[in-house]
Amino acid sequence: MKNGVKMLDIAEKLGVSVVTVSNALAGREGVSDRMRRKICAAAEEMGYRPSGAKAAKQSSERTRSGKTIGILASERFVGARGTFYWELTANISKRLSQLGMCTAYECITSDNEEKAILPNMITDNKADGIFVIGQVHRPYIEMLSRISQPLVFVDFYDGRYNVDSVNSDSINGGYLLTDHLISKGHRNIGFFGTFNATSSINDRFLGYIKCLMENNIRYNPAWTFDDRDEKGVLYTKIDFPEDMPTAFVCNCDETAFRVISALKSKGVRVPEDISVVGYDNYTVSNICIPPITTIEVDLEKMAEISVELMCKKLDDPTYTEGRRIITGRLIEKRSVLDINTHRTGGRRTV
Repeated sequence: MKNGVKMLDIAEKLGVSVVTVSNALAGREGVSDRMRRKICAAAEEMGYRPSGAKAAKQSSERTRSGKTIGILASERFVGARGTFYWELTANISKRLSQLGMCTAYECITSDNEEKAILPNMITDNKADGIFVIGQVHRPYIEMLSRISQPLVFVDFYDGRYNVDSVNSDSINGGYLLTDHLISKGHRNIGFFGTFNATSSINDRFLGYIKCLMENNIRYNPAWTFDDRDEKGVLYTKIDFPEDMPTAFVCNCDETAFRVISALKSKGVRVPEDISVVGYDNYTVSNICIPPITTIEVDLEKMAEISVELMCKKLDDPTYTEGRRIITGRLIEKRSVLDINTHRTGGRRTV
């Protein structure tokens, strides 16, 4: 530094750590008001001047500190037990807290979503930025796209609107699951998921179709099943056709769990008779019997990038990044039978 004074010099003079000096000068938490004043006074007395980049970073941190970031989620994604979205929300909230920001959470009820009623945190200007976690209906997206606060969609997107988003690589994930089944000898493969319910399900279905096409396998529409109603609520009862494939790609672990339970109730063994794969590698994939082969989504990475993007938008309201993609990986468990070595004699009927 041009004036030769470093944070280390201030720390040594006051008998504190460099981290304490850094936090005090940046306005971060973890330093008492008395110590902060003492450090700032010493820095001024000694002629400390941060570098241009560091000064800009500290200025941004001070500007963001104390802001409130809203997290919105449709009530159909809020279950009585822990869910994928609850953990994602917790990860985002934790990262915001580490940066000195507060979190406000609000559930969008089905009635408010249908009537296009904005949440209180937006209408009352209680949030400086907004995350929306999980798909909401297009009329609601259109309304959200017009708000003045920085806005980030998490785990969904809508190509019609210019809203930044952070998503798992669902097309590739659907492809990897289907390719895994094909590598195990399956060629009669169905899909479970209401593919127009969310952009994620749609992309996973497209990945499934892409893999079938590349392997010259005919797509059979009779083996594509909805897993939820028009409000996005998962079906509690699942019906199967008499002529069945040897494997199902399911759009999420929760659906895979329900499919396996429904198959078992009809006397169909998994994976001996029919193989099933899911998506997310969430808790239900491990408690299921058998554990479900799935695609793991890095929730911590998704939260990290989402918060990083929000910070950039808070610093510069004109900043835009488009769609950020988080790559997933296949986690092989015990819900897939290798029929290359265990021939089942063709498709299963129920």
